[in-house]
Amino acid sequence: MTDPVTVWHRLAGSTVLLDGFHALKHAVRFGAEVPVAVTADRAATLALADELAPDVRDALAALLTEVPHETYASFVPRPHPTAVAALAVRPSRESNLARLAHTPRTAPVVVLDNPRNLGNAGAVIRLAAGFGATGVVTTGTVDPWHPTVVRGGAGLHFATAVERLTVDELPPGPVFALDPEGDDLRVTKLPDDAVLAFGSERTGLSPELRARADHLLSLPMRPQVSSYNLATSVAMTLYHWSCGGFAS
Repeated sequence: MTDPVTVWHRLAGSTVLLDGFHALKHAVRFGAEVPVAVTADRAATLALADELAPDVRDALAALLTEVPHETYASFVPRPHPTAVAALAVRPSRESNLARLAHTPRTAPVVVLDNPRNLGNAGAVIRLAAGFGATGVVTTGTVDPWHPTVVRGGAGLHFATAVERLTVDELPPGPVFALDPEGDDLRVTKLPDDAVLAFGSERTGLSPELRARADHLLSLPMRPQVSSYNLATSVAMTLYHWSCGGFAS
């Protein structure tokens, strides 16, 4: 059997780090190619799989190699409580772009316009996967496949299409951008092919995205409350879409 340390060092620069049991579980569940996976305690990890992910337990058993804790810790920025790490092959850009561009769509695409907080971006990807969104697109400089984003997304990048694009490259469909000056979300029906755009945590929508928007929408908010967390805003909007578009 090939030494996992050798494989790790050979692939680490060209693959996606799966940091923790849950990231590996989700990646395997949604069909990721995982060439190497390690754990500091194989028995404990498989017991966790028996409890939380019996559907992928056998696949994890075939993938996982036990290594000393010091070796595991050398592979990650900071050790995860589950002491599990793996490397996965990133889906091709071509396949993700094809998924994003395919019409008719049965679920929206979420756009994060110039996001700044990597953890928030990961939380949004986790939300989008949970709601069955077609994909998550980021604009700007942040890499949506950064290890911190993948950690925040718990490996659910593999359950939806995640790519970085320019505003001009956004997928087809009517763009609904969230803005305090927009119409109340609660009286707006969101179609399945909607492109739902959210501005950055500090500066809101970029001028380019605002100009591209077909509709501006606002979230209900108590006076004197400044804003919602980005992931909260996305969750409220996707929930509204999933309920058929109108408040009861």
